[in-house]
Amino acid sequence: MINTNPTINTDLVHELIAIQFPQWRDLTVQAVTPQGWDNKTFRLGDQMLVRLPSGAEYERQVKKEHHWLPIIASKLPLPIPQPIAMGKPSKSYPWDWSVYQWLDGASANNIALDDTVLETIAKQLAEFFIAFHKIDITDGPTAGLHNWWRAAHTSVYDTETRMLIAKLKNDIDVVKATSLWEKALDSKWHKESVWVHGDVASGNILLKDNKISAIIDFGCMGIGDPACDLTIAWTFFKNNSLKIFKDIVNLDSDTWARARGWALWKALYELSQLEDKLSDKVIEQKRIISDVLQEHTTENKR
Repeated sequence: MINTNPTINTDLVHELIAIQFPQWRDLTVQAVTPQGWDNKTFRLGDQMLVRLPSGAEYERQVKKEHHWLPIIASKLPLPIPQPIAMGKPSKSYPWDWSVYQWLDGASANNIALDDTVLETIAKQLAEFFIAFHKIDITDGPTAGLHNWWRAAHTSVYDTETRMLIAKLKNDIDVVKATSLWEKALDSKWHKESVWVHGDVASGNILLKDNKISAIIDFGCMGIGDPACDLTIAWTFFKNNSLKIFKDIVNLDSDTWARARGWALWKALYELSQLEDKLSDKVIEQKRIISDVLQEHTTENKR
């Protein structure tokens, strides 16, 4: 009988490797910290990592990554994960899983970065997006359940966002938030679809020697509207690095309006889930909301 609610730990990884890839059974297995939500990651020896979906809804991403990452990797200016082998379900674990090449670097959300380093990263990431958007999208996966509708129009989260604005009325400026959201809904992506990462966050940017060494976690990748990827502008960059990022990416004002909508939706959702209203995470989400509302107000005055 298959275990449909597995405990994902080093013992499980050792077992899966020993059965399905016995050539690696003697390699060490070490949990990577911090762990993600969608997938649990373990270092396998010195050159590989094992990535296991944490639930059935995340298994949809495995075959997609194995198919597309090798195709797009050579066309990008920065390293991305490269699949080595795909594991299959077993009695102990019910879903497809992956073995990847190990990528060196430290997560950007674990490092204190000064303005000069942020400016370098902003330039690298913007150039990564430019190259990403030029890659052929033929037969690429459109937005759907496999990536939680990333690359779709912002309106996919209209009902939820309006509910969140109402729920958090004591924490945010409801009038400005509603105005920002409705402007995002009114805008459209009028160009051809492009590749979208779907989860561009500081935790998915690896750094080495104060530069980006890799972009990871393409589970939410798809093709469509790139606005959702631009939320990194407010969650990570600031001051001149923010300006550099926007200038190089060089997308139209409507796309930035939808990007602010995505950033607002995500920050509202995160804020609604946090119980300790004095925590650093709450302060950070409120800061993001404040920044996008201020930018929206400034844009409306132009």
